[in-house]
Amino acid sequence: MKRFFALLLLFSVSMISKADVMLLVHGYLGSAGSWETSGVSWALEQQGWQRAGLMSPRGLIPASDAKAVNKFYTVDLLSMAPIGFQAEQLRRMISLVERRHPGEPVTLVGHSAGGVVSRMVLVQGGVKNPKALITIASPHLGTLRAIEALEETDDPFPISVVKEFFAGDLYGVVRDSWEVLLDLTPEQPGNLLYWLNRQPHPEIEYISVVRPGPIGAGDELVPAFSQDMNQVQTLKGKSRVVTTPVSHALQPSDGRLLVELLAE
Repeated sequence: MKRFFALLLLFSVSMISKADVMLLVHGYLGSAGSWETSGVSWALEQQGWQRAGLMSPRGLIPASDAKAVNKFYTVDLLSMAPIGFQAEQLRRMISLVERRHPGEPVTLVGHSAGGVVSRMVLVQGGVKNPKALITIASPHLGTLRAIEALEETDDPFPISVVKEFFAGDLYGVVRDSWEVLLDLTPEQPGNLLYWLNRQPHPEIEYISVVRPGPIGAGDELVPAFSQDMNQVQTLKGKSRVVTTPVSHALQPSDGRLLVELLAE
């Protein structure tokens, strides 16, 4: 009888060790719905990953498949807030996930700015049992598009009022996003990315999904070199790079790719 219980315990531990939790972190002006409308969530489900819930600053909306072996959560962050603020939001959500799934490894998947937010959480020690970080088209070294957006809205009164009238809601959205756009400008001494890229990172698996090619042929928002975590000073040579020749936006193929990467 003792041997039976020992074998049962060993089997249980084996099952736990194979379980995985994945958090899908959207980018600037995105939402948890970005993974739905793009078809990524559907592709994950088709490959055996089950929905565990949607997380936001207001709490958790659980799904019925939270006890599945491989499961994923989508998160809603205030994407117009500074990267540090979003990272703190994400850290709290991860803490809740870890309480629901004690001992299970956590993989963070970040699209665009969500990859920077996820990396900041890891650097700050916000994940107890991290397994991997997968970033998709993330501006790890920043993007000139952030500078362009800041310059377009850096107007004194009354010019700003006139521009807002003619440009509509988008002008106001960019102005309200100044702090996060500053965080995403190309790294230089004194800004957030310069600091973040020189911090020690945990010894986990890093995978950079890169949209290659010049503007018009690949990613129209973030240059390919900035998407490669090997370009981060403290991660040189530590990230696997997978190129996907599509635009910056999430694609159904990203879901299939995630399953392949996590199965290896």
